Formats: sequence, C-alpha cells, structure tokens
Amino acid sequence: MQAVQPDKLRNIVITGHAGCGKTMLTESLALTMGVINRLGSIDDGNTLSDYSTDEIQKKHSLNTSLVHGFWNECKINIIDTPGLLDFHGDVKSAMRVADTVLISVNAATGVEVGTDTIWEYTKEYYKPTMFVLSKLDADRASFNESIMQLKDHFGHLVTPIQFPIEEGLGHHVLIDILMMKQLEFTPDKPGSMTVSDIPDLYLKRAEEMHQQLVEAVAETDEVLMNKFFEEGNLSEEELRTGIKSALVTRTFFPVFCTSPLHLIGTERLLNVIVNICPSPIERGPEHAICTVDETEKLLQPEPSGTTVAFIFKTMSEPRVGEISYLRVYSGHLESGHELIDVQTGQFEKLGQVYVMLGQKKIPVDSLLAGDIGMVVKLKDAHTNDTLADKGSSCRITPIIFPSPMLASAIVPVAQGDEEKISSGLQHLHEEDPSFTVDHDIEFNQTILKTLGETHLDTIITRLQAKFNVKVEIAPIKIPYRETIRLSSSAQGKYKKQSGGRGQYGDVWVRLEPLPRDTGFEFSSEVVGGVVPTRYLPAVEKGLRETITTGILAGYPIVDLKAIAYDGSHHPVDSSEFAFKIAGSMAFKNAFEKAKPFLLEPIYALNVYAPDQYTGEIVGEISSKRGKILGMDADVRMQVVRALIPQSALTTFHHALTRLTQSRARYSYNFSHYEEAPPDIAQQIINAKEN
Repeated sequence: MQAVQPDKLRNIVITGHAGCGKTMLTESLALTMGVINRLGSIDDGNTLSDYSTDEIQKKHSLNTSLVHGFWNECKINIIDTPGLLDFHGDVKSAMRVADTVLISVNAATGVEVGTDTIWEYTKEYYKPTMFVLSKLDADRASFNESIMQLKDHFGHLVTPIQFPIEEGLGHHVLIDILMMKQLEFTPDKPGSMTVSDIPDLYLKRAEEMHQQLVEAVAETDEVLMNKFFEEGNLSEEELRTGIKSALVTRTFFPVFCTSPLHLIGTERLLNVIVNICPSPIERGPEHAICTVDETEKLLQPEPSGTTVAFIFKTMSEPRVGEISYLRVYSGHLESGHELIDVQTGQFEKLGQVYVMLGQKKIPVDSLLAGDIGMVVKLKDAHTNDTLADKGSSCRITPIIFPSPMLASAIVPVAQGDEEKISSGLQHLHEEDPSFTVDHDIEFNQTILKTLGETHLDTIITRLQAKFNVKVEIAPIKIPYRETIRLSSSAQGKYKKQSGGRGQYGDVWVRLEPLPRDTGFEFSSEVVGGVVPTRYLPAVEKGLRETITTGILAGYPIVDLKAIAYDGSHHPVDSSEFAFKIAGSMAFKNAFEKAKPFLLEPIYALNVYAPDQYTGEIVGEISSKRGKILGMDADVRMQVVRALIPQSALTTFHHALTRLTQSRARYSYNFSHYEEAPPDIAQQIINAKEN
C-alpha cells in the first residue's frame, strides 16, 4: 500500500454516549467505502471494530479500534471509541491524535451524560467537532427535540445541515440545506444515494434553515460577512470553505443525519468528511515541547521534516505481543527506522509498519506526516511516549487521562500469585493508563483505582485471560488511628528471676496529648540516675514499638508525648531488654487511664453534578456522616463541597452513579483525622477483638 500525502488524509474519531451507534456508524462507513462487503452486527459479534473477546461478550466497545478506507482519492482514518464512561481513557487518547471529532447522538434519547463529557474533552483539546444524529429510523426518534437539546447544551453555534423528511421506520430521505437538494437512500444498499430537487412541500423549511446556515457561517469570517451583506447569500462553495475554516477555529458545529444500520446518510457523510473536515495541513502544526530547554515548538506535517511520532495507545495481543498505535506528526516512518524515545533516551528500531483495519494488520512501506498506523514489539516505548529521529528533543504533550476514583482492594485467589498479579497489572497499566495501582504498606493491600465498576471488572477479567491469575475484591482497610484525651502516668516494672542473672527494669512514664497531626514525641525528665542514661533509648524503643501496633483496636497511636520521669534499676540484673519491656508496660498502663479514643480519616469531597441532583447528593452525603461545606456554580454544573469519612467513600461511587444516572463526577483528597463517633469506634474495637 502506497504512502498517503498529508493533504489527502482525514483523521476522524467517532465518539458518543454508550449505545448511540458509534460502532455501527464505523461499520456503515467502512461498507460504503468498500472496505467490507457486508454489514456486521453487534449482536452477532462480527463487526469490524469490536473484535476482542470481552467486547463480543459484553456487546460494547471496550477498546479503541482503527479502520481506514479511501473515498474520493482521500484516505480516511476512523478511530472508533468506547462509549461507556469507564473507558473514556481510550476516548481521550484517540481524540488526542484525531483532527476532527464526530460526536454521535442517538436521535431517540438525545444528549446524554457521555455527550456532555465528550464535549468537555473537545474543548480541552480544541478539536473541530461535528454532531451526527444516528438511529433516526428508531421509534421515538426526534430530530427537532435532538437539535433543541444540542443547542441548549452546547450553544447557538450548533447548526443543522440536514433534516429528515420522515423519522422512525420510514426514514430514508434527507433534505440537505448546504447543497439545497433532496438526498434519497435505498435502505441497506451502499452507494444508493440519489440527488434531486427539494419538493415544494419542504422547500420553505429548507430555505429558512439555509438562511440560518448562511448567517451562522458568515458570522465566523469577516470576508464572508461582507459578501453576505453585499449579496444576501453565499454560494455552496463559499459555505463549504467557511464551514471548514470555522470548524478549525471552533466557531461552528454542524449537525448531520444518519441511520447507520440501513446505510442512510453515510455516503453523504463521507463526502462531508472529505470536503469539509480539515486535513492535517489545514488543521495546523502540532505543539511540541523541546526537552532541552522546555520551549514550545510547532511541528509542521511535512513528510520531509524530522520524524516525530506519538504513541497514543499500547495493547498486548496473543501470539503478537505488544502493539503500539501511533500518529506521525512530522517526517515519515518505515520498517528498520531507528528512532529515539525522547522520554527515556532509549533507541527503538522499528519492525514492520502497519495500518489497521479492525484487528487486521496491513503492511505498508511507510507512514507519512499526518497518518496513523501501528508498529509491534517496541522495547521500552509505551503510551504517551514520543519517538523521534536521533538528535531531536521534541516531545508531544502527553494525554491527560481521566482521574480514577473507584478504589478497590484485590487479593489473589491462590497463595503465591502476588508477583504474577504485580507483573500483570503493570502490563495492563501500560495498555490502559487510566487506572492506577497502589500498594498500601500499612495493611499490605493492593489497591486498584478505576473509572468505574465495569472498568474494574474488565481489568480483573483481562488479568485472568492474559496472565492466568485470579483475584478477588476485598474490603479496603481504613487507616484508623488511636490517641488520648487526658494526661496520665503509670509505672512499668519488669522483673524476672529464673536462676542465674535475672531481668530488672522499672520506669515511670507520663503521657500528654498533643495537637492533631503532631505524631509522637519522647523525652526524659529522669534525674539522679535512677534510670541510667544508657537505658533510656531502650525505653523509647519499647514505647515506639507499642504505638505501631496500638492498644484499643490495633491501629497506630498518634498525637501524644511520652515522658520518662522516674524509675529504678538493678546494678546486675538491669538490661536494655528489661527496660524496653518496662517502657512498653508503662505506656500501656498510662494509655488506658488517659481516656483513649479512635481517630478516623476524613476526606475533602467535591461533587460536580447538574442542579437537579444536588438535593439528593446532599442527602446521600449527610446519610454517610458527611458535612456539607457549601455549594458553588461551575458552568452548567453545581459543585457540592463536603467532608466525608474515608469509610463512606467505599460506597459513595455506587450511590452517586445510581442517584444521577452517571451524570455526576467527583474528586476527593485526604483532609485530616478527627474523632470517630462512639458507636462507630465501638464497632471497630469489637471487630478487632473478634
């Protein structure tokens, strides 16, 4: 396959809420381009882009998938992405390398939570964005309602380019107000689009919408605005040029109509992608960072330039090994090309370079600037790494993945599998950086943080399938702490005689509470040598060993000061060991008299949710012993600020998802420790005793 010049490339990412028709839109575009000869089915598990075992089982996209084809002498790279919020790490990585974002919206359900979230990503990456209304042939499909919702959520710059004559089962004709023509499609037949004049019945509506389109496009460009004022209209070519320019500057967001399942609208959409969506050249240079002096540099998509390529996705496949999806931003790639990983300084020699057609790998001689492809078995380079010609220090700014919030502890089913789990999770993290792995040293727990329950389930399933290791979910152990309320004193006397030299240590210790987060302090007020100075370090050691294991419920003791102030010794039988035991005994005796209590970790919580859910969210937080600090407005969201015990966070994710239908997001971080309520403390103490 020949290399394609940048001006003949179109890089499209198809995104949207789960179930909005992304995979079938990819499938119908592929069929219309002649890439496949029949339409696959999600139910049958034979679509081009959902090919992994877990995707077929769950009937949902769980991975980024690449498809390419040719239309009107242009190569179109299509990246199909998952819709579930749990897999938006893949959405962000795909959007990072695309030149145009195509947001699919189910015409029967309208704007959903995933639509809103993806819109925020397009603003973050400043990407040209188009909307495609899908499933216009479904029951309850409503073009007008969908357009109203799009404008309400994303502003008046959202402008329809087409409208359907019929919705529901009879849908197969569109009125295109850019062409000012009627487009008729024969359902299920690729290449069947026929273009004719708009019937009189729909002409008035078409003219009104055309006028709105002309005005919207004219507002984006001063030259077009002057032309519009002079002549009162713009030609189709002027509109097309204006839309392309406005897409790049994000001052215009067109809406197109499709029914992918029956190939309605897809042929016209391919024409739009070629004629209106920007090529890598029209999209403009890529911002890169020069690692030598951290200055910004603009990379032009020139095949003759220095090679700079960015890895946006790493995956592992059976019998193939690790594969790396990448986009070439400058220069070119070919087999045998020796590059340097700018992040690590390691050299990487490329094997065969491929372009992807779902799971099918097609070898190519080279990839030129602007193109997207794949290489296998790189030594050390992974997602977010930049490969460049030796001597180049330019790195592409990395993908910022969504922050995982759902924390879960995992334990091996079989003893001795800890190393396999660690290795497997490391490999999976290289494929999917949107989850994190932490090791809690205090409790020796492996903690996974994921974007949701489906994400967690998928990681566990892949751990077993790829690395043959089973794990189970375990409760996360909460790092409670113990401390005292009052000052107290007590003696610790260790005396043992069993023939020969005995053991003798005697020390008095006073405990004093300290301010929160002070930790533990030790000092001596011993005078007169009643406890020889050489034994005081042993006393301190006994105290420090005791505070690590706790007394009330087995948790570390904090925020107090221990003072050794009296005691006695034996000239023969005293030893460091005896005074260490005596110090521990004195501490325990004094601790019990100092009105000890439990501290629990408290987290600062911010919940971002639409206004209609705030009442229920406040109620849920309060029911979990949370304290509401206040509420703020954030664009179209309300922010609920609160303090909540860490123990309540373990179930908060599930509750928030249920209450808001996944329309809310949240963040949290450790704030402080405070006294646990007596009933909670007693439960914890009783659990420890049992």
